[in-house]
Amino acid sequence: MKHIPRKRFGQHFLSDGGIIDAIVRAIAPLPGQPMVEIGPGLAALTQPLVERLGRLTVIELDRDLAARLRRHGQLDVIESDVLKVDFAQVAQALNAPKIRVVGNLPYNISTPILFHLLGHVDAIEDQHFMLQKEVIDRMVAQPATAAYGRLSVMLQWRYAMEDVLFVPPESFDPPPRVDSAVVRMQPFAAPAALSVPLLSELVQVAFSQRRKLLRHSLGRWLEARGYAGYFDTQRRAEEVAVADFVALAQELG
Repeated sequence: MKHIPRKRFGQHFLSDGGIIDAIVRAIAPLPGQPMVEIGPGLAALTQPLVERLGRLTVIELDRDLAARLRRHGQLDVIESDVLKVDFAQVAQALNAPKIRVVGNLPYNISTPILFHLLGHVDAIEDQHFMLQKEVIDRMVAQPATAAYGRLSVMLQWRYAMEDVLFVPPESFDPPPRVDSAVVRMQPFAAPAALSVPLLSELVQVAFSQRRKLLRHSLGRWLEARGYAGYFDTQRRAEEVAVADFVALAQELG
């Protein structure tokens, strides 16, 4: 029975064999590696992955798809909203210090998923995700560009990231209205020690009025906290390097 894609789950199923092969090559799965796939859907990526791994854990919210996936002998199915999954517990269940995470993420909740995974990053070896290209452009953006913002800072603090593959709309069924791409995210082995909520708050404040100089936003926020150090607020948020935001968070923390 053909599965009808469900709009509320943001379902667009990968159907281009050449693109699937290219994604699998980028992930480079090896036999026995503990891997988790988010949103396996109709198993277009799942099947070539499990053939190379031997066994694969998948997270699927759609109960019809989860039931279909359970019939596959080499899959362990977690039927759940990915935002409720504790990836540290998943790693523990797989008897692995760290897991590899992959997936064609639902575009309507991709950013919340990325931030959820950031909270479990210590249990993750690497991540390969298909996302809307515009989101990946923001993730890897450099300062002084239009795409550089909160997402860039919060992820670049913790991961080395690379846009590894462009994926056109016609690679999916049904085709989305946007271009897609695949990103590789490798957590840094020794990231700067800081308070993540504090970094998140100061970056959010900084980019809240991105067209104005920081003295109108972050400057006032620092003043209210009684900050006595020096941070140049005579520039816009998009001109501040990730390292500068990180250093300020460390100073404040």
